[in-house]
Amino acid sequence: MKSKEFFEIFNQSIIDYHIHDSIEKEPKNPYKKGEFSHLLFQKNWIDTVQWHLEDIIRDPDIDPKEALKIKRIIDASNQKRTDLVEYIDGYFLERYKDIKVKSSATINTETIAWAIDRLSILALKIYHMNEEANRDSADQNHKNNCQAKLGVLNDQKADLCSAIDQLVADIESGDKYIKVYKQMKMYNDQDLNPILYKTKN
Repeated sequence: MKSKEFFEIFNQSIIDYHIHDSIEKEPKNPYKKGEFSHLLFQKNWIDTVQWHLEDIIRDPDIDPKEALKIKRIIDASNQKRTDLVEYIDGYFLERYKDIKVKSSATINTETIAWAIDRLSILALKIYHMNEEANRDSADQNHKNNCQAKLGVLNDQKADLCSAIDQLVADIESGDKYIKVYKQMKMYNDQDLNPILYKTKN
């Protein structure tokens, strides 16, 4: 599976979300559990819900209690996102565990899964920028600006897809090797966040 196929799955998730356009709607993942495609769809659904939560919380008239509630939902969503990316990294680590790594092999600045994470977010940017470029209520200047930004985002998509495919090819050939670091998020951990462990004690 190539990165363009990853993007197509992300786009499918985004389109499915916007059928109801509700952060409370449960996803209907069209792929079987255990399939890599299932993980990708699930990953983007988390990102899509969080994208809209981030929109809602920026409402200048939002009730402070509601904003705090949403902020905590976003924090929990971020943790799910991180956990799933690390799970996907584990998938690739297992898949390529028997690759003979060359002595000259180097490590990449980010793992395949974190590059895929960026592609998922980029799919959301492209979808929503396209919406803005074609919004009926917007003036022509706004549409032109958004169309120009959309062009840049599509260039980024092409470059990122190429980079992901190249990274996978380099790992498969033994020119790059996989090394996974856990993100070790501290703010959600009752043993690492001073505010939480002081409250706990």
